[in-house]
Amino acid sequence: MSSPANKWPTFLIVATGVFMSTLDSSMVNIALPFIMKDFHSSLGDTQWVVMIYLLTITATLLFWGHLSDRLGRGKIYASGLLIFGLGSLACAYAPVLAFLVAARFCQALGAAMMMAVGPAIIKETFPKEQLGRGLGLIGMAVSLGLMSGPSLGGFLLEFASWRFLFFITVPLGLIFAFLAGRILPGPTRHYSGPLDWLGSLTWATALVLLSLTLTHASSASWSATRLLLTGSAGAGALCCFIAIEARLPHPLLTMSLFRNRHFSLAMISAVLSFMVLFAVILLTPFHLDRVLGLSPSRIGLVMLAIPSSILVVSPLAGWLSDYVGARFISTLGLSVSTLGVFSLSTIQVSTPPFVIAGQLMLLGLGQSLFLSPNSASVLSHVEAGKAGAAAALLATARNLGMLLGIAQAALLFSMFFRGVTNGLDLRDFRPEHTASFLTALHGALLGAALTGLLGAAASWLRGKPTHHRPEE
Repeated sequence: MSSPANKWPTFLIVATGVFMSTLDSSMVNIALPFIMKDFHSSLGDTQWVVMIYLLTITATLLFWGHLSDRLGRGKIYASGLLIFGLGSLACAYAPVLAFLVAARFCQALGAAMMMAVGPAIIKETFPKEQLGRGLGLIGMAVSLGLMSGPSLGGFLLEFASWRFLFFITVPLGLIFAFLAGRILPGPTRHYSGPLDWLGSLTWATALVLLSLTLTHASSASWSATRLLLTGSAGAGALCCFIAIEARLPHPLLTMSLFRNRHFSLAMISAVLSFMVLFAVILLTPFHLDRVLGLSPSRIGLVMLAIPSSILVVSPLAGWLSDYVGARFISTLGLSVSTLGVFSLSTIQVSTPPFVIAGQLMLLGLGQSLFLSPNSASVLSHVEAGKAGAAAALLATARNLGMLLGIAQAALLFSMFFRGVTNGLDLRDFRPEHTASFLTALHGALLGAALTGLLGAAASWLRGKPTHHRPEE
């Protein structure tokens, strides 16, 4: 454990890295039209700027968590900051789209390293009675990064090139990589056995194939046969992964963790929570742009309602979880988020932007009440030797929820929109399609609200946590 004097410097390093990595996963979405225009690329090719980032993070998080148990959290985190900073620099200078996608892959590797071990470093640094508060503050950094991306990207694109979105994280990444090497705790090894390379490969293969299937489920360019083959291959890889992990003495995924109902349902509710959040983050800017005709900066101002509520509530949520317990606070948070999505599913052409901002603020309030108590409840009841794996699972749940939420929202919206417009796509939108757009938007948001209800039920059904004696 770090010395008390290093508690807040360690927190600052972890919070900065986590903020940068999560910010980048959401900020670049709004820049895709500008990147497409700059490189004269198709939508199918351009979307890989976002897809490669999310897929790489989701596929490698467990590996980095496993490796941190062997090499030490500080070394992995400092390396992640350096790789992320260099990857951002490469993205900013990308001469062609293929180079940009490759640079985003490298950037995502660094982001995954930070996401995987950040919460475990906080657990080792903060005393147990302050863990909820420490993770609450980290939760604020995570949430602000994820939720302020679209608004910050909108403001920057109003005045600068899309390349500037990558430039802003370069100096921070390099400076904090140097500080991390000096301040973060040295290599405390919790595990010295062999690495699970086969499990890592099958896990990554399964996630990539299943993510591709879900992402392209509503794409006209993918035939039903291609979707079936890709999905079947992904399911087969997932079955192989589970079989491999069940036989290993030191697996990549500690299956025994999931025998604990508290742990399993906390992970499920985390996935469902981020599905709700990213369905709204994906769809709301289209309404503000296509229906209300707002400028990028005004869209950013409306979307800023989510991170502003996070900024206020996240530290309070962590403090409450230390005293009230995670089950009640997390379930309340998901219930409030679901109420916010239900209210968004009623918006019309006449709904003013400030009302939409209030509804988004309600969503952000619920998410901030859920995230840090849920994370603290998981990590505070995991043995030290499994903390890296548990932290990586939390980050994997977050990114998997992002992927599934985007896929679900896009699929439902496309199905409704095509159904009422005789097969048109969103790119064919014209003002006369406004009523059809609202029908599709309401249907997709109601689907997200149903997901939120399932998440709240899972959060409540976790029951009281099973306590573990921490390892000395």
